[in-house]
Amino acid sequence: MPHYLVLCTCPNLECARGLAELLVREHLAACVNIVPQVHSIYEWQGVVQQETECQLLIKTRGERYAALEETLRRHHPYELPEIIAVTLTAGLPAYLHWIDQQTENNA
Repeated sequence: MPHYLVLCTCPNLECARGLAELLVREHLAACVNIVPQVHSIYEWQGVVQQETECQLLIKTRGERYAALEETLRRHHPYELPEIIAVTLTAGLPAYLHWIDQQTENNA
């Protein structure tokens, strides 16, 4: 089963911390890094937007991805949250094993 790095932006640090803690507590993510300030420029409903957001870097394994995505969709304040999963093609084996242990479905 693959491992994923999931990217998700949040409107502020409070939201980012809440989502990160929820994902780790529910064993959907082994670790979530929060990058406190990213500047996003995008078009939404025909208007170019510029926002300062927080970026979540979420580490999980493939079999937990669907539940992680559903949890993010349910608890995220955005109408259309950024949820992008990047497959990890390599990594320190001990770290990948730790991700597996932390995301055991034993919650």
